[in-house]
Amino acid sequence: MSKDLVCVKRALISVSDKTRIENFAKELLKWKIEIVSTGGTASFLKEKGVPVTEVSDITNFPELMDGRLKTLHPIIHGGLLGLRENKSHVLSMQRHNIPEIDLLVVNLYPFEKIMKTSDSSSKIIENIDIGGPAMIRAGAKNHKYVSVLVEHQDFDNFLIELSQNSGCTSGSFRRSLAEIAFARTAEYDGLISQWMNDKYKNKEPRRLIISGRYKKGLRYGENPHQSASYYQINHVEDMLNAFHMHQGKELSFNNLNDLNSAIEVIREFEKEKRSLAVIIKHTNTCGVAIRNTPHEAYLAAVNCDRLSAFGGIVAFNVNIDLETAKEVCSIFTEIVIAPSADADAIVEFSKKKNLRFITINKSFLSQTNEFNFRQVTGGLLVQDKDVKRLTLDDISIVTSQKPSEDELKDMFFAWKIAKCIKSNAIVFALNTATIGIGAGQMSRVDSTRIAKIKAHDMTKFTEKTENITFGSVAASDAFFPFADSIFELAQAGIKAVIQPGGSINDTEVIAAANASNISMVFTNLRHFKH
Repeated sequence: MSKDLVCVKRALISVSDKTRIENFAKELLKWKIEIVSTGGTASFLKEKGVPVTEVSDITNFPELMDGRLKTLHPIIHGGLLGLRENKSHVLSMQRHNIPEIDLLVVNLYPFEKIMKTSDSSSKIIENIDIGGPAMIRAGAKNHKYVSVLVEHQDFDNFLIELSQNSGCTSGSFRRSLAEIAFARTAEYDGLISQWMNDKYKNKEPRRLIISGRYKKGLRYGENPHQSASYYQINHVEDMLNAFHMHQGKELSFNNLNDLNSAIEVIREFEKEKRSLAVIIKHTNTCGVAIRNTPHEAYLAAVNCDRLSAFGGIVAFNVNIDLETAKEVCSIFTEIVIAPSADADAIVEFSKKKNLRFITINKSFLSQTNEFNFRQVTGGLLVQDKDVKRLTLDDISIVTSQKPSEDELKDMFFAWKIAKCIKSNAIVFALNTATIGIGAGQMSRVDSTRIAKIKAHDMTKFTEKTENITFGSVAASDAFFPFADSIFELAQAGIKAVIQPGGSINDTEVIAAANASNISMVFTNLRHFKH
């Protein structure tokens, strides 16, 4: 027998979540393993016909303080921590009747669940487990001899390990369990820290604990030579859990990035009752429109930039019908996502083998107030998510020319889009549809020129004889540093502009707008997305 094999003779089971624990305990009995247990777990197992030795019978000490104190005892921790090749440890265990514990099965009080569902601080605090993490850390530290199971997903692998090693576990297997165990206690403490920071509005905690739970491996990262995985962060409702994928190959790193950008745009319009269509390419928005039907919305969105829409992602805020599905399938599309779709629309999508169709939980499309993280070399940048919404009370009209009601409507529409586009961002809009978008340029005037080019290209898909930009509005995610962009907008026939204001050259910019008969609105709010 290999020196690192440890035969399992005694198990300590103490679980809050009883999932699969009955069957697992009965499997342990087949290997003649003695089961020691605590309070509620012991009662549960006894009811199921599993013979159990209670912890209090070993420690000769009752549970105290409503169960707060039960496993924090030298006999329990000695059984977990004792080094069996250490003569003094063995002698101490013999002298004090400390039994060896070879297997520890513990899952923790449901702090995560209570944190989300209860407003009672005392109830939440009472669900902070103390004895459980202490035992997990003790057993994992002594993984040379002790196996530690913290999740029922690992029960099957443990039983296979016993079967393969005649009731014993190998050193490599115990080490892998220890890695999982320490990660679990770190995650648990991190969530407690997060809750306390949120509860007491600590915006800059001394230590920021971010825990990620592995969900799946991805085919590759941004490029094929980069490996990638998806992790759920801090038990926030995650994207993959909100998805139902009806067809198509697995989602890639880039796909998920693009889908996230699409969801961000839809969230800006979460109160919109009409049909919204969003087209994303390389995380940037290349077309958005609001219409009475999803078919009309898609046509208006795709016409904004048909070239970029090829191979893009299309997102809707409403159910998709067959007419819309046929239109979407008329050009190559990577992914279609919507809350739902008619059965015949799903059949239509299925004809395109390379198209992924995903339905998303409608609740996931509501705005969230999470932190935004960005990794830099050796550090992490953390900020509040940009969830600020603009109202009519927030804006100020700074030109002599006043915008019409329709222009204001389009300005607010374009402003929401600009927020979701890489800066420098310029958005042209007309009748609640984008008609030209300039994004991610080093200068604002270049973004303006690109938006003009895109709008000029769109004119080809309309019956207009003049450029479609005539009579439209423009939104800028940040202030115009010079008047050059305003003159570019005037040449395009833009009639109204919404921008933050705040440049040292605001007077010059406003004068240029007045001279060009353009109405201008200041938001006093910037939406940089670097």
